[in-house]
Amino acid sequence: MSWLIAGTIPEDNFPLVQDTYLVVDKTLVINDLKYPVNRGTPALLAANFLAAQVLGLGPGQALLAGDIGTGTGSQAVYDALVTKNFQSPQGITFHYLMPDIQGHNKVLWHWEKCTPLPILVADAGFMYAAKMSGFAQKYDLFTPDVGEMAFLADEKAPHPFYTRGFLLQDEQRVPQMIAAAYVHENAAKHLLVKGQTDTVVAHGSIVAQIDAPSTATMEPIGGTGDTLTGMVSALLASGMAMTEACYRAALANRYLGVLAKPTPATSVADLLDFLPQALEMALKAPK
Repeated sequence: MSWLIAGTIPEDNFPLVQDTYLVVDKTLVINDLKYPVNRGTPALLAANFLAAQVLGLGPGQALLAGDIGTGTGSQAVYDALVTKNFQSPQGITFHYLMPDIQGHNKVLWHWEKCTPLPILVADAGFMYAAKMSGFAQKYDLFTPDVGEMAFLADEKAPHPFYTRGFLLQDEQRVPQMIAAAYVHENAAKHLLVKGQTDTVVAHGSIVAQIDAPSTATMEPIGGTGDTLTGMVSALLASGMAMTEACYRAALANRYLGVLAKPTPATSVADLLDFLPQALEMALKAPK
């Protein structure tokens, strides 16, 4: 699979590493390094790996470094994205990186020189940097939750923490926030807005909404947004069209809840056993 995922591991001494990766017994394995899948970039990578297997794709590449909030590991990843030699990937998913506008711009300008231009997907910290840089429209997909959607809609907010009105946004306002994000050029070409109702957006227009099946106990499980981004990245790598990939990934994430029957104590790692079946169900479901 010609796809690159760049992010961080929440461990101070995890070195900078670039390689293909495996998921074995709910553990991320890359270049002889191991890290448990719990949430964040490891959860995204695990979902991407399992989805790629369902789709008949080979493993993708990961670019990772440890970062516990100091920004050191994130800076190493930013630097590597413009200095390391990568085989031209079909797409890149940028994930948990400390927002750095200067670093972001160097990365974006570097990859814009590629022919063909990779599909660019951003979530979490890198999405924040993309919005703050003023270059959000260069991206093909953002995957915000409702609170992050409020941040994209707020033309003045430098970070989701400072969004006017706040993180606990009323989901009924999602269409209004989507419109505002596009008016202020703070949104990617496509959005997959995660919430009680998942919303797929293309160039400012809502093209699909997914609200069923719904499993209330999925809400408190940290990392389910990461699994969604991992699956949509794999579907895009398979050649699926953007809006179709967003729709199928959102549906598969919902089937995860149906199959796993989670409790509030369930971890995202516990969901992984059900991911292949959930994705297969989503691929077969009528639209």
